[in-house]
Amino acid sequence: MSAEYGADQIQILEGLEAVRKRPGMYIGSTSAKGLHHLVYEIVDNAVDEALAGICDMIEVIINKDNSVTVIDNGRGIPVGINHKKGIPAVEVVFTILHAGGKFGGGGYKVSGGLHGVGASVVNALSEWLEVTIYLDGKIHKQRYERGKAAKPLQVIGDTDRTGTTVTFLPDKEIFEETVFDYEVLKQRLREMAFLTKNLKIILKDDRVEPEIIREFHYAGGIKEYVEYLNRHKDPLYTDIIYCEGNRDNIYVEVAMQHNSSYTEGCYSFVNNITTPEGGTHLAGFKNALTKTFNDYARNLKYLKENEANLSGEDIREGLTAIISIKIPEPQFEGQTKQKLGNSEARSAVDGIVSEQLTYFLEQNPNVAKIILEKAILAQRARDAARKARDLTRRKTALEGMSLPGKLADCSDKDPKNCEIYIVEGDSAGGSAKTARSRATQAILPLRGKILNVEKSRLDKILVNNEIKAMITAFGTGISDDFDISRLRYHKIIIMTDADVDGAHISTLLLTFLYRFMPDLIKNGHVYMAQPPLYKIEKNKFVKYAYSDEELNEIINEIGRDTNNKIQRYKGLGEMDAEQLWDTTMDPEKRILLRVTIDEEETSEIDLTFTTLMGDKVEPRREFIETNAKYVKNLDI
Repeated sequence: MSAEYGADQIQILEGLEAVRKRPGMYIGSTSAKGLHHLVYEIVDNAVDEALAGICDMIEVIINKDNSVTVIDNGRGIPVGINHKKGIPAVEVVFTILHAGGKFGGGGYKVSGGLHGVGASVVNALSEWLEVTIYLDGKIHKQRYERGKAAKPLQVIGDTDRTGTTVTFLPDKEIFEETVFDYEVLKQRLREMAFLTKNLKIILKDDRVEPEIIREFHYAGGIKEYVEYLNRHKDPLYTDIIYCEGNRDNIYVEVAMQHNSSYTEGCYSFVNNITTPEGGTHLAGFKNALTKTFNDYARNLKYLKENEANLSGEDIREGLTAIISIKIPEPQFEGQTKQKLGNSEARSAVDGIVSEQLTYFLEQNPNVAKIILEKAILAQRARDAARKARDLTRRKTALEGMSLPGKLADCSDKDPKNCEIYIVEGDSAGGSAKTARSRATQAILPLRGKILNVEKSRLDKILVNNEIKAMITAFGTGISDDFDISRLRYHKIIIMTDADVDGAHISTLLLTFLYRFMPDLIKNGHVYMAQPPLYKIEKNKFVKYAYSDEELNEIINEIGRDTNNKIQRYKGLGEMDAEQLWDTTMDPEKRILLRVTIDEEETSEIDLTFTTLMGDKVEPRREFIETNAKYVKNLDI
């Protein structure tokens, strides 16, 4: 019997029930990422006060009970009665979706919040939330529980300050994880402080003894942000190029500096919100950069009449840039706010950068020469890379798309069913080839360590045999030629030994994929195999452990005695084919870790790759010393 479907079956979710029913629609997910998003929503409201020129200090405290307090010295949320609803304005803000001071342009000139859902969504997804408002000489307080007012708004004292304090405890019924990560908050708050010059943001963690306190305060704003991102690189010139101005009611700020690396890092923001997919403001910046440098190069004869223009890619090689705009009514493509759509932003950024960059180059001919010389070298390397790619295309056309000789391919031709294991060395490759399911599992053994792409231009990368083998096997092409629809395997699995060399090879492979095929990671096609660390035998009992904790659990289970035989695997080559299949390759039993990118943290990810794989030794040593305590299962 089919269920009835009539007028009465249409559900109406009252108040904030919709948020509790479908939290992912409002904060992306109920994982750790969604959890931290709650803090950003409240902090964004305080930053809006700073953008309006009223607030200059925000304090974020992770309390002992894992609740979070956000304090600002802004105006204070209005407490008067909202006549449409008949309740105090603050209660409207915290209990009604799409309510706030960000509509109609009255309360805020520019705002990071787009949909007016921030405060109410945090309230809906919290076990409890308390707001204290310092306004008009009085202290007002209200408590909410799971989105509903628990008590009316009360006056609890007098004050001579203004501002708002919000404390909330995330709801365990909603979130898979309710413990805040100090490092994640630190990175995001540091970014907010860079983007709002002269705003002081203090982060405290009261869960540890003694409490951790970090203060972020950057008078130089995004110029200091570029310095921070380039601090482990070698800048090609001292001054940071800075452009600033207002056009069509849009405030534009751009800071940039080239370094000796071959990777580009352009990060764009709208009203302090990161836009990982760029948009019109980034397009305007790139257009201005390309046109201005080519005009300058032609006028000063760096480029001869018969020579082609420099491409934007050539000019941006080794460039670190921050593009930040403040716009009254941003239009983002999609709910995720990841790409700006306002056409007027393009012309505003293009106009301001073109004008001020032209002036800078005329005033600083030595810097202009350094940048153009690097760009011309990049152009030559790009031409060499294109010739190498063209040669490869001609060869493969003649040879009928021949795959690398060392690749043991699978017989199934549907990419959705297929996976490729990238394996270090011939011995592990031999075991893997014997162990695999020939229908769906391909094996590509690599000889030695691949090229460190962080230190190489594309022309050098394309002639490296191991990298060529991967590019050909995957089928997608690379860089400008990349086309994910040609991917031959929907799972690319990195399988290396659980030792220092294995970790290094994994990092080299991830660096290559992140720099030249990032969409493979973004679309969830890249995985790390997890081979066992131990084999435990007792009489006829055999079990595998993937961590020291699991080893101890198994030993406690079978009892500690002299019959226990424990083997510590140093490498995949120590396992025979059957063991490798049972522990690491059997889809029914294996453990795979999917590699993911948080697109809101791309500047920090870039920084990590530069630190680990770049030329400078000292930052790498500092990174290892700082993070050594987090390392597990690594033999030295």
